[in-house]
Amino acid sequence: MDGDKLLELQQIVDKSRRLVCFTGAGFSVPSGIPDFRGEGGLYGEEWEGLTPEMALSSSFFYLHPERFFEFYRKKLVYPDAEPNAAHRTLAALERAGRLRGVVTQNVDGLHKKAGNRLVYEIHGSVWENYCMDCNAFYGLEKVLSSEGIPRCDRCGGVVKPWVVLYGEAPDKYSCMGACREISGCDTLIVAGTSLSVEPAASFLDYFHGKRLVVINATPTPADDKADLVLRGDVAEILGNIKA
Repeated sequence: MDGDKLLELQQIVDKSRRLVCFTGAGFSVPSGIPDFRGEGGLYGEEWEGLTPEMALSSSFFYLHPERFFEFYRKKLVYPDAEPNAAHRTLAALERAGRLRGVVTQNVDGLHKKAGNRLVYEIHGSVWENYCMDCNAFYGLEKVLSSEGIPRCDRCGGVVKPWVVLYGEAPDKYSCMGACREISGCDTLIVAGTSLSVEPAASFLDYFHGKRLVVINATPTPADDKADLVLRGDVAEILGNIKA
């Protein structure tokens, strides 16, 4: 780890008054959740002849719901994962009044589990599920404890995860909140994301603050615009930052 860059990151955090962090799959890798596009990730394999994009598409959900939930339970849900040092740092920064919000592409719920309250889950969360007929709310246990297609206890309707599938638009209210926070912050930290997924990657166009920081294992399209770029493990880097 580059000590000079780590010190510079600490100084940037200390100067910030409205800090926002934009996170992706790499943020949760230290918690044991595979990076979708990294080595050994979900996108490097097929499942019964289907690519992950096909198995996690809205069309596959409606056409083959039982097979969808089989794949979903095996590949997208990690109920025993715990927040890592990076998650805990963001929670501490929020408690200290420095972090204004977290915008995340992740659906694992680890930011909230770590204690962050101002979290914009633009791709939804595996922990939130609803009946498609009566809108009754269910936690993750409903999906995990069901066999085949989870059904509503009240009306028998299909219980669908509140997760954005391929072919679906992100929740507009989460996106509006995310863009509002990014446009109003003085420092934006982009961490654990390759910025290759739209429309989330375009959210950075709303940033007009003073300092942009990128923390990722591999290069991103935002590196050239950043005031500071750090390569490496997100938990190792942010775990050294003090609130």
